[in-house]
Amino acid sequence: MKFLQPWQLHPVVDHFTVALLIVAVLIDLVASAAPTRIWLQYTALLLIVLGALAAGASYFTGGMEAERIWNALGQPAKDILNRHGELGEYLAITFGILALWRILIQGFGFMAGSRAIYLIVAFVAIVVLGYQAHLGGVLVYDYGAGTALMAAAPVPSENASPSPAPTSSGAIPMVSVPTPLPTSTAPPAIPTASASKPTESPQPANTPALSPTAQPSAAPSGGVKM
Repeated sequence: MKFLQPWQLHPVVDHFTVALLIVAVLIDLVASAAPTRIWLQYTALLLIVLGALAAGASYFTGGMEAERIWNALGQPAKDILNRHGELGEYLAITFGILALWRILIQGFGFMAGSRAIYLIVAFVAIVVLGYQAHLGGVLVYDYGAGTALMAAAPVPSENASPSPAPTSSGAIPMVSVPTPLPTSTAPPAIPTASASKPTESPQPANTPALSPTAQPSAAPSGGVKM
């Protein structure tokens, strides 16, 4: 294991596992629609056996890779790696059973009736295999597992207190408010009363104005004769 770890064989073997098993099941589905094409059935049989061996090799090399990178991963990446490893173990066992089942179908006539059930189980298995491969891609592309980016990232400490989350995506802008300068303002002008002549009270239009020189009219010249 110490000799094989630096070679990073896990991604190499994984590509063979995924390709062989998916193509094997797809060819078997085509062969079931064309029963006269016997060579398709033997091709599917050969590919499922090779794919099962590759699945076992993927599980073995995946354990070595997980041991190498485990301490450098954070808790979210470790959770995904656990799920990825558990599915790898279950799938290696499942495809081993499927390969043995496929050999019995091809070699013994009494097992030919279970071919339809075999194809259903094998199709579900390759769907789960695709999901497990997706988890491996998340580990590499999102968390940098096994890459130089992971080696450059600081290793998270369990005792370290979590840093407070920033309140905004960027730096908080600082706004400086200038101090108002004292300004000399003139007091508002007070309106002065303008001198105006007193207005004479109006007199009625039908009342004649008395002249200061006017005297009362004299008595009539003619008096009463005695």
